[in-house]
Amino acid sequence: MNAETAAATRAERPLRADARRNRERVLAAADEAFALEGPGVPLDEIARRAGVGAGTVHRHFPTKEALLAAVLVGRLEGMLAEVRQALAEPDPGPAFFAYFRTMTDYAQDKMDLADALSHHGFDVRAVTRDVGSALKEELGELLRRAQEAGAVRADVTVDDLHALVVGAVAAARAVPPSDAPRVTAMVRDALRAGR
Repeated sequence: MNAETAAATRAERPLRADARRNRERVLAAADEAFALEGPGVPLDEIARRAGVGAGTVHRHFPTKEALLAAVLVGRLEGMLAEVRQALAEPDPGPAFFAYFRTMTDYAQDKMDLADALSHHGFDVRAVTRDVGSALKEELGELLRRAQEAGAVRADVTVDDLHALVVGAVAAARAVPPSDAPRVTAMVRDALRAGR
């Protein structure tokens, strides 16, 4: 599957209400299954968890990669909604750090899905380009506001944040699970102004 096929799948004509509900159930079941068990969960198992037939899953997502991509895009859309909520907060410093924590929490699952898609030759960047660009723009605005409020170091860029999230996830994987929150907190604290 390539980026054009994925875009065409998303741009289909509007679904009937029951088909839309089934699609949402499949996406919710897949998101939960992939988060708990990784991207290897079979489509038939996703169908069972969603309470739909295998044919319903295949109608909406002709391949496993299409379903993985839809879940990944959905997660990024969720992150976009959360950064927009953070932008609505009156104090950008705490809003930024709360959002950074959310980013590191979500990054683990997102990276696992992205790795699984890449392994199958899927162009993850092409599929996530639109939502990724919007997310980067909104995150840049949140970062700018937090920097202007004196909460975040002035030399931090949005690209730095991406690298730090990836680094925080890698560091959290390298320690016992009980130490992971402490490690990611150290990364987060390195962003604070005055460090």
